[in-house]
Amino acid sequence: MTSPTLSDVARAAGVSYATADRVINNRGNVAEKSIAKVREAVSALGYVRNVAAANLSRGRIYRLAFLIPRGSNAFFDRIRQHIQHAANHQATERVTAEVIEIAAFAVEGLQDSISDLLEHDFDGIAIVGLQSATLEAPLAALRAKGVAVVGLVSDLPQAARAAYIGIDNISAGRTAARMVGLAHAGQGGEVLTFAGSLDARDHAERLTGFREVLRADFPQIEVLDPIMTKDDAQVLRAQTREALRQAGLTALYNVGAGNSGLIAALREAQAKRPFCVVHELVAHSRQALLDQNIDLVIDQRPDVEINRAFTVLRALIDQKELPPMPELVPTIYVRDNLPADALTDQMKAQDS
Repeated sequence: MTSPTLSDVARAAGVSYATADRVINNRGNVAEKSIAKVREAVSALGYVRNVAAANLSRGRIYRLAFLIPRGSNAFFDRIRQHIQHAANHQATERVTAEVIEIAAFAVEGLQDSISDLLEHDFDGIAIVGLQSATLEAPLAALRAKGVAVVGLVSDLPQAARAAYIGIDNISAGRTAARMVGLAHAGQGGEVLTFAGSLDARDHAERLTGFREVLRADFPQIEVLDPIMTKDDAQVLRAQTREALRQAGLTALYNVGAGNSGLIAALREAQAKRPFCVVHELVAHSRQALLDQNIDLVIDQRPDVEINRAFTVLRALIDQKELPPMPELVPTIYVRDNLPADALTDQMKAQDS
């Protein structure tokens, strides 16, 4: 038996081929009565829309945009490189991707950038998000226009996006806390934490998970109030230098970026350094592991995240069910299990 065609659907519904095509491809301007007939025929015949054929006939181009914080942040430089690699790989499938830089940790700036996108013809947008109710209206306007919207790395308000692409950041924070707790071997201590901004959901959730585990399983370890850094390497360097002068400090945990400054301060320290956990495997954190300036890197595999963002956005644009995908689990790196990563090896250490 051959699969039912769109002509079969039109015939069974008692409508023209053009009307059936408009319903199947959501092109509008069709009476509700005709829409109902076409959908009944689709269900009765078991018709499956051929997305590839529809896209070819319509000359479909997937126009994607990625809103990424600007600045000298090595992790987001890595994200940009992965976006370019993925876009080049999918160019023959009529996929284009544009990186739009936004101000880091600036809710109003992100709100304006999202509003500006309404003047463009993007089909899908991935946004490194912040948590603010003021973002909901411009995001809703984008989705009402038919644009697929996903949160990337750091989530958007959940009701205002179709999916989130990233790790479970509470789990990442809990993992960091478990490693810090075990490193103390039953002894007490003080942990100083750093965050770029608590408006960034990934930073806030990592701190939440971190505190939960230490409070429950390692109560002898005190977690000091976090220092806000805006992911600025120079701020991290100055704050770490100051912290190292304090007696009793036994561990450092940075939930965000700016690690080159933290690493520089630890490298300069004369006394025995505290146990140190950071996020994201980039050139300077990789080298710091090898040089034993830090102890642990928790990496979220941005290559996997970007590949998944392309896949999810295309599925949403085509109005297909999202493919089954395993949970993104953070990877723990120590100096003994560092991967051969061509992108990381090619990048120069930056002040971020």
